[in-house]
Amino acid sequence: QVHLVDTGGGLVEAGASLRLSCVASGRIFSAYAMAWFRQAPGREREFVAAISHTGDETYYAHSVKGRFTISRDDANNMVYLQMNSLKPEDTAVYYCAGPRIYGTLGYYSDYIQRGNYAYWGQGTQVTVTS
Repeated sequence: QVHLVDTGGGLVEAGASLRLSCVASGRIFSAYAMAWFRQAPGREREFVAAISHTGDETYYAHSVKGRFTISRDDANNMVYLQMNSLKPEDTAVYYCAGPRIYGTLGYYSDYIQRGNYAYWGQGTQVTVTS
């Protein structure tokens, strides 16, 4: 059974940085793409970033591009989200996510679809104050 545990959230001031971590278990980690989504109160869960199973390709939401970086460490079954220049609008619960299928998910439009992800972490709260 696939299990994802995400950590690293916290309360920071605008302009600060945080690094989220997600450890996966239950399958061959390196065969699967990984992603981060977030959900703010009263809003739909939205795509933040994704990384291909090879690590060669990364995808970002327009709102975080240039500030956030997704990376993976296949030796330790980890995926990270480095978040710099945080803004109050980044406040949300952040979830790591794993797809059901292995290999490539296809195009950018496939990586950003919440429905393409079957496995979710429990979420970690990020709060950015102004």
